[in-house]
Amino acid sequence: MSPNQTPALWLKHIRQDVQSMHAYAIQDSTGMVKLDAMENPYSLPPELQKQLGERLGALALNRYPGDRVNVLRAKLAKYVKMPEGFDIMLGNGSDELITLLSVACDVPGASILAPLPGFVMYAMSAQLQGVTFHGVPLTANFELDEAAMLSAIATHKPAVVYLAYPNNPTGTLWNADAIERIVLAQGQQGGLIVMDEAYQPFASQTYMDRIARHDHVLLMRTLSKFGLAGVRLGYMVGPQALIAEIDKVRPPYNISVLNCECALFALEHSEVFAQQAALIREEREKLSHSLAAISGVQVFPSQANMLLVRMPDATKCFEGMKLKGILVKNVSKMHPLLTNCLRLTVGTPAENAHMLAALKESL
Repeated sequence: MSPNQTPALWLKHIRQDVQSMHAYAIQDSTGMVKLDAMENPYSLPPELQKQLGERLGALALNRYPGDRVNVLRAKLAKYVKMPEGFDIMLGNGSDELITLLSVACDVPGASILAPLPGFVMYAMSAQLQGVTFHGVPLTANFELDEAAMLSAIATHKPAVVYLAYPNNPTGTLWNADAIERIVLAQGQQGGLIVMDEAYQPFASQTYMDRIARHDHVLLMRTLSKFGLAGVRLGYMVGPQALIAEIDKVRPPYNISVLNCECALFALEHSEVFAQQAALIREEREKLSHSLAAISGVQVFPSQANMLLVRMPDATKCFEGMKLKGILVKNVSKMHPLLTNCLRLTVGTPAENAHMLAALKESL
């Protein structure tokens, strides 16, 4: 009997809820114009690529990461204008930080709460840690349902409330006053707020200028949307005492010397990435106007590097675009509010032109 025919006796050691889950799916993009994952479409200029390669080639890969990680923490703190009395924690992407929060806050009866539709890792990390997740639907136009959020906080008293600012997959930058009332309500019941600013380079507002008012708010960002999706580096800012507790569950050496040096190099050339973000914001507005002019297509306002669009048959359009070599994200089955919606990453002018043409032909 071959190994594949042997009864899987080891399955009894795998949690039932894990067996019923699906692994995070990454679409095959071979030979496609890749506009499905909110990546920065621009690479480094050739001269900077060469400089970075030489710098990475000189690293001591036979040694564990050392003090350069703390140098990066200090540089990031300065870059984001971190308030006095706050600290910064690094993660292997924001995903790891979200997981570590679920681990740190896993006390009996704990729960995590977030608006839906939202980033899938909030719920997934809670489920994997055995923590209850409560999703609160957004309104029909993807705004925060403030009354529902406040009611859910009062009822469930969650350990953590996630607020994506702007939100994925909708691109929405929610009302600042509504957010403040939710922040205060969560603080009054003794819970934490995480402001997830993954798409901050493309947004007109940040919570960083308000974070110093609170001792229960964490602000999370990533270098993925900054332009380093392949580097996998996220960071979280919060009061020193709070960061110190969460940092206790962080694996040792979770940031590689390669990740660290790439991030330091990027911060030294932050003006290049700022210019790229400005180009993407300009293209987002042009693309939004072009999409709005197409009959049968509804485009939603966005402050991220993506646009959510609704059409008569999203799956038909998605498949048609794919046949034409354009890969976007079909989010229509993720949540009832997203029925017949596609999420389009903003690319270069040429990529956006190809995407628009393919979308029109595929409707």
